[in-house]
Amino acid sequence: MILFPAIDLKDGACVRLREGLMDTATVFALDPAAQAASFEAQGFEWLHVVDLDGAFAGAPVNQAAVRAIRAATRFPIQLGGGIRDMATIAAWLEAGVTRVILGTVAVRNPDLVREACRQFPGQIVLGLDAKGGKVAVQGWAEATELTTTEMAMRFEDAGAAAIVFTDVGRDGLLKGLNIEATLALARATKTPVIASGGLGSMADIDRLAMPECAVLEGAISGRALYDGRIDVPKALSILAKAARTPRSGATG
Repeated sequence: MILFPAIDLKDGACVRLREGLMDTATVFALDPAAQAASFEAQGFEWLHVVDLDGAFAGAPVNQAAVRAIRAATRFPIQLGGGIRDMATIAAWLEAGVTRVILGTVAVRNPDLVREACRQFPGQIVLGLDAKGGKVAVQGWAEATELTTTEMAMRFEDAGAAAIVFTDVGRDGLLKGLNIEATLALARATKTPVIASGGLGSMADIDRLAMPECAVLEGAISGRALYDGRIDVPKALSILAKAARTPRSGATG
């Protein structure tokens, strides 16, 4: 179980949104590279980065901040936001990003996603964002008629490294992860699923450590880390201990 600290980039700063709305942004750090280095020093093993401006623009915007993060840290980075063509995918991977997250383009151009999975095995992640139970795209601004499970099934055999499932209605609100919906998706697909949206307290960490959540690859935490609601050493210890515990009831 991986706990991914999140850095969401807007105008070059680390921010957190509420329910995916850009006008709700709260700035938590002006130096993303320093924030990333702090997360690495705390013992996290991965970093989750989103170019929020890029997600709305349809192309990368915060390239300088992402490159500064890469230069300041050694741990693997998964990056999403505005990545909608093969050239951008290749450029980010060549720049040292470990995995790229494809969301909007998975709806708009599914063949590109399949080709990306073939060209870059183990480095393509699907970003499935749910708004009212349906997949949302274009920086969460537009809802489709597809459910997250329907969307996941379209790429079941594509070879994606993981799926990041975000409940947009909970994102940034600290209401707790939507574990039920996340587990339902994880059980429906063979692709590893990462929970996102709403992780707000140590109670969520304890929930992730329960046997039924062993099917998940991990979870993303943003505002709760910046607000100090998560005791990082304790959280990492709880999840590491859970990973070492035999899970006779887990599937995946």
